[in-house]
Amino acid sequence: MISITFSQLTNQPMYFFLSYLALSDLFYTSTVTPKLMTDLLTERKIISYKNCMTQLFTTHFFGGFEVFILTGMAYDRYVAICKPLHYAIIINRQRCNSILLASGAGGLLHSLGLFLLTIFLPFCGPNEIDHYFCDVYPLLKLACTKTDKISFLVIANSGLMGMLIFVVLMASYVMIMYNLRAYSAESRHKVLSTCSSHITVVILFFVPVIFIYIRPKTTLPENKVFTLFYTIIVPMLNPLIYTLRNTEMKNAISKVWHNKMFVEGKQMI
Repeated sequence: MISITFSQLTNQPMYFFLSYLALSDLFYTSTVTPKLMTDLLTERKIISYKNCMTQLFTTHFFGGFEVFILTGMAYDRYVAICKPLHYAIIINRQRCNSILLASGAGGLLHSLGLFLLTIFLPFCGPNEIDHYFCDVYPLLKLACTKTDKISFLVIANSGLMGMLIFVVLMASYVMIMYNLRAYSAESRHKVLSTCSSHITVVILFFVPVIFIYIRPKTTLPENKVFTLFYTIIVPMLNPLIYTLRNTEMKNAISKVWHNKMFVEGKQMI
């Protein structure tokens, strides 16, 4: 985030979205990881009802925001490759801000829907969640009422939505690969390097999400492992995936942090 903000990359739409993806990752993991680390160090793992509902809302808000940001990044690459002559007109700063606001609104609607489906449920006990954070399906298992209809709405809100967006994203990258035939070998290599990073993140994020939410409420031992992928592992890997194969990012990081250390060293002298 700092490297993009204090370099010329901030004027490019792709890196504009990338900086907000990094911000989203920061908040997204913060909704789960601190409580998880605390629980690993204590014998009794307790969370209040209020904090549980807050964690449910914030986790799905930032998760939904991340989904739509990834969609915006795919749209940016699609226009850049398939409509290069119109790119500057279509993907201007106003359009970037609109995509950012739409991502926030999409994340809010997604999380608010799940929050309202859960908050009015009666819980009779024992209130023991078979998970490392408050998610919808573990909470539905604790409800002392029939939740079949709610489970179907959760599938529609999360599973089917995730599946649809995943199919659209992969279709857009197929279109990008198809249009690369008209480019030179050097340009193809550069585009493939960028798009491969995007595709890697999309697959690592969406496949576990679809596995968890496309099914009715069932608790499997594998659920925690798959959930770990999209709540902690993928956000942690995103900076590495987008940086290691990106020459512009590596140059920006080198310049920003080299200048920063030079200025600090000069001040100490």
